[in-house]
Amino acid sequence: MPIRNIAVGRPEEATHPDTLKAALAEFISTLIFVFAGSGSGIAYNKLTNDGAATPAGLISAAIAHAFALFVAVSVGANISGGHVNPAVTFGAFVGGNISFLRGIVYVIAQLLGSIVASLLLAFVTASSVPAFGLSAGVGVGNALVLEIVMTFGLVYTVYATAVDPKKGSLGTIAPIAIGFIVGANILLGGAFDGASMNPAVSFGPAVVSWTWDNHWIYWVGPLIGGGLAGLIYEVVFISHTHEQLPTTDY
Repeated sequence: MPIRNIAVGRPEEATHPDTLKAALAEFISTLIFVFAGSGSGIAYNKLTNDGAATPAGLISAAIAHAFALFVAVSVGANISGGHVNPAVTFGAFVGGNISFLRGIVYVIAQLLGSIVASLLLAFVTASSVPAFGLSAGVGVGNALVLEIVMTFGLVYTVYATAVDPKKGSLGTIAPIAIGFIVGANILLGGAFDGASMNPAVSFGPAVVSWTWDNHWIYWVGPLIGGGLAGLIYEVVFISHTHEQLPTTDY
């Protein structure tokens, strides 16, 4: 579906069995990712008795998120495309690779997966689930641009390794590449705003802890970054050089 064919989708698509199966896959994948990723932060706090953040803790979080996302994308790739992120879904929509209605179903499933994962973490750890927030001295504008740039890199990687028709055998390492870019971005942005890059990852902990300070940044930034990446990659590298991308490929 090239960019010129961006579509809302038919109403029945939202309840089609294939869409519902894909939504379930997104729910499970997001649950796996948030449970392991956010859980690593809770484990760190427990081991350090809620001590100050350290470089070792940041590295641990980056590795945990990279590994968890690698698995989450892998287990959902053959069913839903393994988006695990509303920003990725939005980038796919902007690039004309998923309809609006199917994308909405994906996003709902991702948000629910994050909420359930956060509730499970709160129960099994008997601890509060930390919500994303800005570090001391970090302004709203700084965090917004950081989220835009990091998410742009993430969704651009998704397009290059999983969506591009020329990907060939590169598609087999797409989950690894996607996990690596998230881990690398956390090493950079984790000390400033938590490095979300994913509205669903931020939403679940915010709901469970009922903490909404500057929460809009973790929606606006990733959606702008993901949308720009999808638009640029589709227009510059796919639409003008390739034939139509089959919808079954993503």
